[in-house]
Amino acid sequence: LAAAEARYAPYVEGLADRDDLNYLMVEMLGELSVGHMYVGRGDRPRADAVPGGLLGADWTIENGRYRIAHVFTGESWNPELEAPLDKPEVGAKVGDYLIAVEGRDLAPPDSIYAAFESTAGKRVRIRLAADPTGKGARDVVVVPIASERSLRYRAWVEGNRRAVERLSDGRIGYFHLPNTAGAGYTSFNRYFFPQIDKQALLVDERYNGGGLIADYFVEVLARQPMWGVAARAGEDMLSPAGALYGPKAMLINRHAGSGGDALPWMFRHMGIGPLVGTRTWGGLVGIWDYPALVDGGIVTAPRGGLYTIDGKWEVENQGVAPDFELEITPADFRDGRDPQLEKGVALLLEALDQGRPKLPVRPPFPNYQVEPWRSEALP
Repeated sequence: LAAAEARYAPYVEGLADRDDLNYLMVEMLGELSVGHMYVGRGDRPRADAVPGGLLGADWTIENGRYRIAHVFTGESWNPELEAPLDKPEVGAKVGDYLIAVEGRDLAPPDSIYAAFESTAGKRVRIRLAADPTGKGARDVVVVPIASERSLRYRAWVEGNRRAVERLSDGRIGYFHLPNTAGAGYTSFNRYFFPQIDKQALLVDERYNGGGLIADYFVEVLARQPMWGVAARAGEDMLSPAGALYGPKAMLINRHAGSGGDALPWMFRHMGIGPLVGTRTWGGLVGIWDYPALVDGGIVTAPRGGLYTIDGKWEVENQGVAPDFELEITPADFRDGRDPQLEKGVALLLEALDQGRPKLPVRPPFPNYQVEPWRSEALP
């Protein structure tokens, strides 16, 4: 560390602001070759930001107008998934043209984003029409949102789920884990338990942002039947009840790290199923309790690192390698293909073809009706 300080010290005189200092410290700390070394915030210059406004749609330019190519759907009960155009009172459809915003005609080369500047969270009147000339146009009121990230993420997850449903004829379940913190636990509990009637499961942890060591996930995924429950009415049940006993596989990539490194390692360690994709990030150390600097900035350093129970440092700076390595190429993106997901489905279908998991069969009921007057019944 002293050698690194000496190497970078001459650059200090050339720093102009806190961003320059942050950049220099990042470069210096990179000499340590360990993950979770972050520098940020502090007394930084702040430019005046102009908030925008988005309608939750993809657009094309056709016939001299902006035309709706896709409308992202949301959840009306969830404020984080408000979809401005996905409202009964708006009635926007793919193919509609955006004619005007607040009474002002809108057409390229004028920017559609400039037309909605500073409108997020506010009521805005727009004019839509099926004809680029504006014939038969209708005025509707929408409330633009500041970011479409949640809508686009939901569309990606739902698209993957539907693809797995289609490729497997409904036999395989799917869900995505965005991290191993709050959002990951919410996603797991929301998507896993409603799908325990599926025959197999594809777990997607690509782009997992980490957070915690989510042993809860693998403990649930690794559950095996312990008891059969003979029901007086209806079908017999298995215990533990909240489990999917069929084959499982996990999708991983280089953008999953920290807790997203630990999760596939534990998935493999527990023998749950194969890993498909690319090697994970390789940052299995943790940061916590880091104090702020005098100007509000932060510098983090690992406060803990994970090693295996047999005394090995296996993941930090290495990542977790897949059992089946597959890249998603630009051509795949262009063609709308996901070869990693397709491979995961193929592996699970192959496992299902080899036979369903052997589950307990109800035995004959025992006969407890012993005649007490018989001599063999006496002690």
